[in-house]
Amino acid sequence: MTEKTILRALRGEVLPTPPIWMMRQAGRYLPEYRATRAHAGDFLSLCYNSELAAEVTLQPIRRYGFDAAILFADILLLPQALGAKLWFENGEGPRLSTLTTPAELAALRGRDDIHDTLAPIYETVKILARELPRETTLIGFAGAPWTVASYMIAGRGTPDQAPAHALKAADRATFSGLIDVIADATVEYLSCQVQAGAEVVKLFDSWAGSLKGQDFTDFAVKPAAKIIAALKARHPSLPIIAFPREAGDGYIGFAQATGADCVAIDNSVSPEWAAEKVQLTGCVQGNLSPEHMVTGGEALMRETRRVVDAFAKGPHIFNLGHGITPDANPDNVTRMIEAVRGA
Repeated sequence: MTEKTILRALRGEVLPTPPIWMMRQAGRYLPEYRATRAHAGDFLSLCYNSELAAEVTLQPIRRYGFDAAILFADILLLPQALGAKLWFENGEGPRLSTLTTPAELAALRGRDDIHDTLAPIYETVKILARELPRETTLIGFAGAPWTVASYMIAGRGTPDQAPAHALKAADRATFSGLIDVIADATVEYLSCQVQAGAEVVKLFDSWAGSLKGQDFTDFAVKPAAKIIAALKARHPSLPIIAFPREAGDGYIGFAQATGADCVAIDNSVSPEWAAEKVQLTGCVQGNLSPEHMVTGGEALMRETRRVVDAFAKGPHIFNLGHGITPDANPDNVTRMIEAVRGA
């Protein structure tokens, strides 16, 4: 069969119509997802129920025919596998036990001891590898070390990652040690996803934008480079997407510095800027604002075409600049796809 379009774009091919998928495409905006989650009982139960996690991963593929499916899981499953306590508060999001001392760092499990906890995730990947349409690419993922560490240190999501920045300033050895532990475990986690059937993996650094100057190099670029090099040593043909969200000028040269095959771009930068500054050196992914999935209308169609046109001269995977939100209208997703594909 013809090679999958996303794999072609990740290899650097310029396609007449970009392949398309959406971050958080399996999520609360879909009624079928909400029904499955209710059946599972709670979010973590859904993540660890391989059959149901595969089902919600497949739902947007059935509805929309995206070119890729991304494994349904959560970036905080890895710290749970390392020994952190994890739970979700209704309406408030994730909560974790905090890590701020050398003793708490030393108490984490080793990278080889995470797999019993994560075994259901690998089983989900195996199910998807069997059940996805042959033309659909299967994407695995993990959180990047800085973003995962920011949750582990604060015990929750924070608007400015202040607790992580504070630990970085007060006890750089403990902070750097945590980054290393997460990076090493991430290699094992993603490698097992690949062995289970993932064809591409993506590294989500959702809070990369709060790292500035040398800290961006030390804690966004270098850990990503370490993870990518280790994965490519084991899986030489594996394509890897990196997403240092809100990196701004840090997007420039990020692929070259880390070895990533594609850089995902958020919508805080224009597609024209990203085409000029980032796409020149390889594949980019992005970057329609998720708000258009809520508001729809002519602006949705116009801005979708703007993104397609801006990136038309280079390798491009169409996506949002961040995850689709729970208040999105599913019909607007259909309109976006039609605009991308010229239907």
